[in-house]
Amino acid sequence: MPRRLIIDCDPGIDDAVALCVGLFAPALDIVAVTAVEGNVPAEMASTNVQTIIERLDPPKIPRIGCASPGNNLDYRDARFVHGKDGLGEVGFETSSHHQRKPSEKIICDEVKADPGNISIICLGPLTNIARAIQRDAAFIENVDQLIMMGGSVAGIGNITTAAEFNIYCDPESAQQVFDAPVKKILIPLDITMQVHFTLDFLRELPDKTSRIGRFLREVLPHLYRNYRQRLGQESVHIHDVVALMQLLEPELFELVSMAGQVEVGGELSRGATLFDQRSKRQWPNNMDVARVVDVTAVKQAVLRYLDPQLGF
Repeated sequence: MPRRLIIDCDPGIDDAVALCVGLFAPALDIVAVTAVEGNVPAEMASTNVQTIIERLDPPKIPRIGCASPGNNLDYRDARFVHGKDGLGEVGFETSSHHQRKPSEKIICDEVKADPGNISIICLGPLTNIARAIQRDAAFIENVDQLIMMGGSVAGIGNITTAAEFNIYCDPESAQQVFDAPVKKILIPLDITMQVHFTLDFLRELPDKTSRIGRFLREVLPHLYRNYRQRLGQESVHIHDVVALMQLLEPELFELVSMAGQVEVGGELSRGATLFDQRSKRQWPNNMDVARVVDVTAVKQAVLRYLDPQLGF
C-alpha cells in the first residue's frame, strides 16, 4: 500500500526535481503539496507549486496549500540561484485559482482525516509545521513522522557561515518543530552536499517526449549556469531530492539518534543547528539524523525514479 505523504516545499528548482520524483513514485500517495516561503517569496512559492503540478499532470492531483509570508524579518530568498521566478526563468504560464487555502490548514485537515497514517516531508523552512502545531493542539500527535531537509551537523552553513538556508529562514519555527513530540528524521547539509550532480545527469534525464523530461530539461540548465557563474562549480546540489530518497530508499542512508537544537538569538550564529556530541551528553535525543549516504546509489536511484522505464 503506498505511503501517504504531504510534501511541504518552497519551489525552487531543487524542490521541482523532488516533486518530479514524488508525484510519480508508485510507493507514495501524495495527498497534498503545500507551499512555504523560502527559496522564493510566499506568493511565488504558491504559484510555482501550481505551475509544477500543471506541467507534470501527475496521475493523481494532490491538494495544494498556499504560503503566507514567513516570520523572519531578515528573510532573504535564493532567487540568485533559482532564477527570478524560482523556476529557471522559463516563463511558464499558470492558471489562477480563486479558492486558495493556507498551507497549514491543508496540512492540519489531511492529518486529522487520517490520523497516524500521514508523513510530511519538509523541503523548505519549517514555518508551516510550526503554524500547524499552533493551529491544532492535536495535530502533531497524529503525524506519522516528519522528514526534514535542513541544518548542518558540522556547523558549516550555506547561507551564512554557520546556518543552512532552510533553518536560517525561520529559526524560531525550526526550534519549535525540533522540540515537537513526533518522530523526526533530519537530512542535513552534510549529507546533501556529498551528492554532486554533474552535467552527465542532464544528459541522462528522460527525453522531451516525457512530461518529466521536458520540464526538467527546461529548468535545470539555469541551475547549472548559476552554479558555474556564481559559485565556480560545474556540478550542482539538488538537496531536496536527496532528502526524498531517504524516504524511498532508506537503506542508502545511515541514521543516528541525536539531540539537536536551533540557535535563534546569535548575531553571527542565528539559524545554526547544534547537536550534543559531548562524551557525557546532557540533551535528550529528539531526532534521527542521516550521517552516512551511499552517494553513487542515490544518484542512480534519482535517475531511476525520474524515468520509470528504467524500473524500480
